[in-house]
Amino acid sequence: MKIKTDKRFSYTIIILRICQLLLIIGIIIQCIRIINFPQAGVGLGIYFIVLLVSLLGEKKITQFIRQEVEEEVEYITSIKDSMFTDIQLPVVIVEEVGNIKWCNKAFQGILKEKHIIGKNIKSIFPDMKIGEWMLEEQLSQKKINIGSKFYEVMLEAFIRQDGIKQYAFYFVDCTEKEKLSLQIQDEKTMIGYLCIDNIDEISHSIEEVRRPMLLAIIDRKINLWFKEREVVIARMERDKYMIILSRKELKKMEETKFDILDEVRRTQVGNELPVTISIGIGNNAVGITNSKDDARIAFDLAQGRGGDQAIIKHHDKYTFYGGKTKEVEKSTRVKARIKAYAFKELLHEADKIIIMGHQNIDMDCLGAAMGVYRGAALFGKKAQIVLRQPTFAIQGLYDRIIASKEYDDLFITPDEAEREMNKDTLLVIVDTHRKSYLEAPELLEISEKIVIFDHHRKSTDYIEDAVLTYIEPFISSTCEMISEILNYLSDKAKLNPIEADALLAGITIDTKNFVSKAGVRTFEAAAFLRRSGADSTRVRMLFQDDMETYRSRARAIQMAEVWHENMAVSVVNSESEHITIIAAQVADELLNIKGIKASFVFSQIDDWIYISARALGETNVQRIMELLGGGGHLGIAGAQLKDVTIDMAKQKLKEAIALYFEEGESK
Repeated sequence: MKIKTDKRFSYTIIILRICQLLLIIGIIIQCIRIINFPQAGVGLGIYFIVLLVSLLGEKKITQFIRQEVEEEVEYITSIKDSMFTDIQLPVVIVEEVGNIKWCNKAFQGILKEKHIIGKNIKSIFPDMKIGEWMLEEQLSQKKINIGSKFYEVMLEAFIRQDGIKQYAFYFVDCTEKEKLSLQIQDEKTMIGYLCIDNIDEISHSIEEVRRPMLLAIIDRKINLWFKEREVVIARMERDKYMIILSRKELKKMEETKFDILDEVRRTQVGNELPVTISIGIGNNAVGITNSKDDARIAFDLAQGRGGDQAIIKHHDKYTFYGGKTKEVEKSTRVKARIKAYAFKELLHEADKIIIMGHQNIDMDCLGAAMGVYRGAALFGKKAQIVLRQPTFAIQGLYDRIIASKEYDDLFITPDEAEREMNKDTLLVIVDTHRKSYLEAPELLEISEKIVIFDHHRKSTDYIEDAVLTYIEPFISSTCEMISEILNYLSDKAKLNPIEADALLAGITIDTKNFVSKAGVRTFEAAAFLRRSGADSTRVRMLFQDDMETYRSRARAIQMAEVWHENMAVSVVNSESEHITIIAAQVADELLNIKGIKASFVFSQIDDWIYISARALGETNVQRIMELLGGGGHLGIAGAQLKDVTIDMAKQKLKEAIALYFEEGESK
C-alpha cells in the first residue's frame, strides 16, 4: 500500500508541474493578446489564479509527503535502535584500527563490563586474529571461546556515508551446539589391541607349576585396569586381547601415561625377565572400521619397536607411551626359519636381485648386503648392491671387495639399477625400513617385490606393501639376522672369507665388540661365521683409524660438557670428510666415563647438523631422537637437523630431553 501511495504522490506532482507549465504558456499568450484585445485581461487573471492555486497545492502536497517520510524514518530508526540495543544478540561496531564505536547491552553482558566504548577490541580479545579477519572482504564466520561459552563470530564490513570503513561483529551463542559436538566426539567408539610380548620366554624361566598363576595374575591386572575405566576388553588368544573404548576414556588413559605398562612390568612370580605388553589404539573419527585398521597399524608398530609401549594412531600422527625396557632376545628361531623359507621362495621366483641399504652406508649395512648376495648366489641368481659412493666407515672392506675379481660388477649406481629393474626383479632392503633413509628411494616406485631385513625399532614412516618384512629390534645387528637366514637357506651354505669377514664386522661394530645387545644368538651367529672363514684379526684391521681421526676424537672427548648430571654432550670440530663417523665413535667413548648414562655428539656437514646418541641403562635415546625427527634403538640412535647452528641444535636437544622426561619415558 505504501508503495502505491508513494507512486500516486509522484504522479500528482508531475501532473501539477505540467499544468503549471501550460498555465505559464497561457499567461504569456494572454499578455501578448491583451495589447489588441483588452478583454483578454479576464483570461489572464484566471490563469494567474489557477497558477497560484496549483503552487499552493504543490506546497501542501510536498509538506505532507515530507512529514510522512520523516515519521516513517523516525519510526524505523526507533525500531532499529531498540532492536540492536535490547536484542539478545551481542553486537559491536569497531573502526578499522580496532577501536570500539558502539556496542549493545548483550555484548556488555558477555564481557561483564559497562565501559567498553573507546577500547580496542584487540585488547579485549588478544587471542583473536582480528587483523587477519578484517582483511577478508566477504562476510566471514569464526569461532571463539569466551569464559565457559562458545560463540560463532560473524564479521561484516560496511562504509558509512562519510566514507569511513567500519566493521560489525555479531556474536552467536553456540555453547550448547559445541558441548553436544564435544560429547559426540567423546563418545566415539574406537578399537585397540593388546598383547603380552614375552609370555613364552617368561614361562620358560619359571617353574611349571607357577606358569598358570603368572598368566592369571597378568590377566587380572589387565582386566581390572581397563574395567576401572569403563573399557570393554576381551581375550582373543592366550596372550592377545581386543579393546573397545570411547575417546573420553582414551583421554583418561593418556593422562595416566598408560601406567598399566608399569603395573604389568612389576609382576613377579619368580620370573627373571620383566613382563611387558604392547598396546595399539586407532583414534579415527571417520568410523569404527577405520579405527580398527589404525589400531592394527599402531599395534604392529608397537611390537616392531620392541614392545613395552602403547601407541595411538591419530590419522597420520602417532603418540608414544612407554618403551622403557630393552628388547628381550627371543630364544626360539621359529620366526627366523619361517622368514628364511619365505625368502627362499622369493629368490627362486626372481630373475635378478637388487640389494639396497641406507644413506651413508655403514659396516652392518654392507655386511648384510654381502650376506644377501651370497644367499642369492646359492640359488644361481645374480645380485648387485646399489651404492652411490663408499663412506669412510666401509672404505677398508670396500677396497677388499673391489680388489677381488669375483665381485667385478657387484656395485651399481641408482640410475643403473633403475634401468635394469623389471617386474621379476626382487628388491632387498637391508639395515633400514624407512623410506627417507634409503640410498635410492626412487627404486621403491618401480619395484613390485620388496623384501626388508632390519634390526631397528619400527618407525612411523616405514615402507609399506613389502612382500616380506623381517624387523626384529632385539637382534643385535642386521648381519646377525642375515647370518641366521643363511643357515636356513641351505644346509651347505658356504661363504667366502670376505663375506664372512663383512658379516662378522657388522656384528662387531653394532655390538661394540660384543658388549652391547650381544645375546646367545649373537655368539652363535659369530661362531657360524668363524667356521665359514671369518678372521677376527682381519676384521679388527677394518676398524683402524689414522692419527688425525684419533686426535679429533680425543679433542671432542676433552671438550665434552655434562647435562642433567649423567648426560655427556660434545661437538666434533674437524675438517675430516668422515666427521659423522668420528662423532659416533666419540659418543661410544663418552659412555666409558663413570657416571655417564647417555651421550650426544654433534657434527656439521654443509647445512646439516648430525647428532649421534648413545645410552646405557634406562635412558631411551631413540625416543629423544624421534622428537627431533630421527630414530634408532633404545641405546643407539641419531637425528639430522637442517639449516640450524650448533647452538640452535643444542637448544632443540634440551627441549627434546625435557619433553622426554615429561612423557615419563625415564623412571
